[in-house]
Formats: sequence, structure tokens, C-alpha cells
Amino acid sequence: MANTLLAHLYSHIKGSQEDMKKALLFICILILGLAGCDGKAAKLIVPPDAQDPAQTEARGSDAPTEFPDDARTIYLAGGCFWGVQKFIDQFDGVIETEAGYANGPEEAALTEAPDYESVCGGSGHAETVRVVYEEDRISLKELLEYYFLVVDPSEYHQEGSQYRNAIFYTDESDLGVIRGVLEDVEARTDFPVRVIVEPLENYYSAEEYHQNYLEQNPGGYCHIGKEFFMLNDYRNRASEETEDELRKRIGTQSFMVTQLGMTEEAYSGRYDEFFERGLYVDVVSGEPLFLSDDKYDSGCGWPAFTRPVNIAAVKERVDLSHGMVRTEVRSAGADSHLGHVFNDGPGEAGGLRYCINSAALRFIPYDELEEQGYRQYKRLFE
Repeated sequence: MANTLLAHLYSHIKGSQEDMKKALLFICILILGLAGCDGKAAKLIVPPDAQDPAQTEARGSDAPTEFPDDARTIYLAGGCFWGVQKFIDQFDGVIETEAGYANGPEEAALTEAPDYESVCGGSGHAETVRVVYEEDRISLKELLEYYFLVVDPSEYHQEGSQYRNAIFYTDESDLGVIRGVLEDVEARTDFPVRVIVEPLENYYSAEEYHQNYLEQNPGGYCHIGKEFFMLNDYRNRASEETEDELRKRIGTQSFMVTQLGMTEEAYSGRYDEFFERGLYVDVVSGEPLFLSDDKYDSGCGWPAFTRPVNIAAVKERVDLSHGMVRTEVRSAGADSHLGHVFNDGPGEAGGLRYCINSAALRFIPYDELEEQGYRQYKRLFE
């Protein structure tokens, strides 16, 4: 449909060849914003051998981009590259990101480079973000932990899907870190991890209008909730806040729980016997943690959930306090203390009980999800 419309509009454009090209590019961007994945676009190519960040040329410049000596590169695919690029680009230590197409079939890499239309048409390339980062400011492990905040590692995609979840590496030494993070993720779920890990075989930079698309089009489609794009700001604000400022912002009880690891009194929390439909987020950072659909009455005196909203939304560590051996649960982004997880939950739901302090949570009603920037989570209630 988009191709037909483009051809129709193009045939009616009058003027010089340059005017026609400009008009066509405008039409492409307009249709892309309306139709998402069906727009013809001009090609801009980064050859597969330009994988070393020191050798990568800056877009629109003949001079090579200069990066610090410790700059490294990883390629991350996780759905639409618009959102992944904006999400990854926010973190301190990330030097540069670029949207592109990676690891198409071997025969495709030897012929014409892909454009957006061919990728949407099934070329076999994955929408991918090239990430150049400064290793002494942000590690690969940290980057991947952030990546799993917005990627469901158990989600299945057909082979060759442009939206497949994948980590493409260019340095064999990165493989140990990647596997270690995957093992941590797998340990927190009963579902198989389906994220693809493989060497980068080929990569082409996407068309110019895809680069930093959501910066240029704030209202554009994105599968990642808006709150995730402010995660680095939340973390920086939390680290810059004095204890008094943070205590004032979230309240004394929430401060004591999230920052000092305290536990609220049983049956005293506002969400213990609260079962309205909606999303529970970290009171400190706003990062999504639990769905009301996974909340149940355990009788323990604290809100209980069978699982987090995403298996990478929380992290766990051994807690030896009070003469007990327990598994502490913390938010993956802001590192807030939330509560503990036990193995006495409903068997039909996986057997886990996430016992969480109400003071560590903020509830967002279902009807306010879109208004507060959590639009993508509405589909989880269907």
C-alpha cells in the first residue's frame, strides 16, 4: 500500500530532480511515521569491515570519528531500533549509537545492501543498534543488564525476523561476559532464554531519518515505555540527591525501606489488601516492577506477587541478616531494596512468592498507564 502511494505521489511531483528527491524523502518520513514499517528509503551503508570504532566514519564527514583508546563496540537487537537506540543512548559512558541492519543471510550480504523496505519485506536482517561505549565508564555487563530491562529474553521470534532479540559481538573476549549475564537472567526465570548470541557477520547503517528518530519525532511509535528513557536521569538524580532530599521526595518510610533495607510492619502497607488493576513501579525511579494480574493474597502481611513484570526487572542477592538465609529482591535499575522472594508461592504460577514492601512501590492505575508514560504495559493485561 505504501509503495503504491509513493509511486502515485512521486508521479505528481514537478520540478528539478533535486526537488523531486527532497519531496520523496519527506513523503517517506511522513509515511514511516504513520505506517511504522512500510516506507521506501535511500540507502546509507557502513561496510561490515568498519566494525572498529576507531575506523568508523562520522556520518556526513570525511574525517574519522575519534574515540577514546578504551572505546569498545557491541551490537544490540531488541525490537524496533528507534526505541532501543534512544534507551541505550541515555547512559553515561555510551559514546555513540547508530541504528542499522545486521546479520542478514550470507547471500544477502554479498548483493545489494538492505534498505528499510527490504528489511520489512523479509530480507533477514535484524534491526540493530551499534553501541560504542567507554569501558572505564560503563562496562559491557552494565550495558547488557540495561538491555534486558527493555527486552523480554523469553520472547520468541521467527528465524530471520527483523525484530529478533540478539547480541552480536565482534570481540571473542566479550563472549564470557555475555554468557554470564545470560546465565543470571536464565536463573531468574522458568522460561527458556531465546536471545540470539552470535558474531557480527554483516552490518549496514540505516537511513539518515532513522537515526535518533524518537529525538526528532517525540510522538513516534515506540514499544518501550517512556519512563525507561528517563532511567539514567532518575539514577543520576538519586545519586546527586542528599539523603534529606530523597527522604523528602519519597517519604521517610519509603526511604528507610529502599535505601536502608528496612521492612515495614506486617499488614500495615497500603498495598497488602489492595487489588486494583494496574502496574507497580519502583517508588524511587519509576521503573516497572510488577503487574496487578500477578498479585495474590498470600496472607503473609505484605504484597505478594508470583513474578516480576519482566524477568530482568529485579535482581537478587543472598541476605544473611537476622540469622536467616534469604534471597533479597532489589530493583535492577535504581538498586532499591524491595523485599524478598520465597519458594512457597502458588505452584501453578511457578511456585515463587515475591514478598514486597508497599513502601517500595508506587501504583499506577490501568486507566492512567498511557497518560503516565507506560503505554506499552496495557497490552500485558489483555
